[in-house]
Amino acid sequence: MQVTIDPSILGFGLYVVNNFIPGVRSVKAAFLQATRQIAISSVARPKVGRKDVLVRVRSVGVCASDIHYYEHGRIGRYIVDEPLILGHESAGEVVEIGSDVTHLSEGDRVTLEPGIPCKSCKYCLTGRYNLCESVCFMATPPVHGAFVEYVSHPADFCFKIPDEMSFDEAALMEPLSVGLFAVERSDVRIGDNVAIIGAGPIGLVTLLVLKAQGITDVTVFDAVESRVESAEQLGARAAFNVHQCDLAVNFDSAFDAVFETAGSAEATALTTRLVSRGGSITLVGLVAENTIPFNSNEIVDKGVDMRGVFRYANTYPRAIELVSSGLIDLSPLVSRHFPLDKTADALEFARNAKDRCIKAIVTP
Repeated sequence: MQVTIDPSILGFGLYVVNNFIPGVRSVKAAFLQATRQIAISSVARPKVGRKDVLVRVRSVGVCASDIHYYEHGRIGRYIVDEPLILGHESAGEVVEIGSDVTHLSEGDRVTLEPGIPCKSCKYCLTGRYNLCESVCFMATPPVHGAFVEYVSHPADFCFKIPDEMSFDEAALMEPLSVGLFAVERSDVRIGDNVAIIGAGPIGLVTLLVLKAQGITDVTVFDAVESRVESAEQLGARAAFNVHQCDLAVNFDSAFDAVFETAGSAEATALTTRLVSRGGSITLVGLVAENTIPFNSNEIVDKGVDMRGVFRYANTYPRAIELVSSGLIDLSPLVSRHFPLDKTADALEFARNAKDRCIKAIVTP
């Protein structure tokens, strides 16, 4: 379906939904109109502020949050009540720079960090800007995302990538940052016996980060056989289908560190059983339920450290280095490409083909 969106509905205030303005050359964008309804629309090409750059978008990864908005129209308190452009894992090339930008030039290839914090709260000032309560995050209502031909983005959150890095890999700096931040938060050490519950994109990049840091004793669990196989191919010491083994019995207190990346309530509750005495639990996945039954006595009796991971902070340069140095290869994660006008197909593929899809990529 081809529709034209009235630009007047796009003025949501802070960050001004990528600053779309009327009267300027139009570009194409994929809007979520309603649950499971994507419309390709013409909008005004975004203007560039003094500290911004205009980026021609080349690759955008489809994230689980995109699928959730597409399917349900909301995630928790974030509700899609106006047409919204999804997509926050993005990379492209700079085509215009703002007057105050000095570290980027036209033609630079960049990856975009999608969360723009306020830079003045206590969390921002102490380097934990991922916790900023005023952050504007791409593809989180009311802020538009990157399923569009061009975006205007703050230059401070655009990072140059080397020539040998593909735009697909650059777009995946975002999920890689989640895995990198999770490993850093966990304080896992060489020699630890590690479990990852969930072999989706975040679980797999967490595996890759652990391996890059010399942690090789990693066991991965998932409910989809093809993802179990992907974990084995990417270097897990062992990988198991949770439907074919009793984790609580076979792996009781077996792991020094446990990562939950699946966003499963059952798996999250099971982490206290799997972790060994003095071990750590790192929760990365967001579950649908706000309350999960935990065996708190196991946490206390085992002396377990439990940590939550919310997005990431200060990770993009290190993520770029891990890939550009060859320590991490992200190319096996890319399952299929879709042009912008097939964004709905990309979302449906990622939603329904879990046995064939690790990461779908939209290429505006």
